[in-house]
Amino acid sequence: MNTNKTLSLAIMSGKGGVGKTNIVLNLGYALQQADNTAVLMDCDLGLANLDVLLGISPELNLRDLLQSDVDAADVLVPIESGFDMLPATSGVPELVEMDEDVQDILFKKLLTIAGRYDYLMLDLGAGISPTVLSLAALAQLRVVVITPEPTSLTDSYAMIKVLTTHYGIKDFLVVVNQALSAQEARQTFDRLAAACKNFLHIELQNLGFVHQDTTLVESVRRQTPLMKYAPNAPASKDIFSLARKIMRYRKGNSERIAERPILKKFQSE
Repeated sequence: MNTNKTLSLAIMSGKGGVGKTNIVLNLGYALQQADNTAVLMDCDLGLANLDVLLGISPELNLRDLLQSDVDAADVLVPIESGFDMLPATSGVPELVEMDEDVQDILFKKLLTIAGRYDYLMLDLGAGISPTVLSLAALAQLRVVVITPEPTSLTDSYAMIKVLTTHYGIKDFLVVVNQALSAQEARQTFDRLAAACKNFLHIELQNLGFVHQDTTLVESVRRQTPLMKYAPNAPASKDIFSLARKIMRYRKGNSERIAERPILKKFQSE
């Protein structure tokens, strides 16, 4: 009998520049500060930047994991106690579009360490490349990060449409980032939710929003995660709120999670 305790989340966006990676990193910190364990995998395989945000230079990365006999545990980089990351690498185009054999290697190696944690977080690259879609389909939950910009909404809708029509995935949580107010965030979510309901016949779930916050910009310049640099900043409080909702989901769905694999391979339709 499967007794899985790990909740896997794929955090994704239709377009780049929406602040997704900052949300993923700081969400990991928020979960860790609430006495959870988490592992964060940088899945932007051609343009990795989690290590840049942390100001570190890992000795090993996913290129080593995929192209050698290195174990996933060897590539893990500790960020805080109970919070680790699997770094990717930049400027390696052959990793951007992984064939099925390479994806199988990654899938099997991830499973050797994922069960140690309460949360496995996949920080996906932006867009709808086959690799991004395959990785998105692996996770138990998908979190779509959007901003109020029209291009963010149209690109995110396109991404959700492909995952719905070709992978049969219909469950998506949405985070509105860089919102000027709760009202703007709600209006932004409602626009995307209405399009998905009318044309795709699916109901999106509103996970919450993160305020536009100049403190976050400063934390990036200092290569220090916002949750450490300014834990009382408006954006930090918003991210804590997102973490609490995710923790409530994991607690409320513990039996369902226990019966599901941490990662499940989907075949596109």
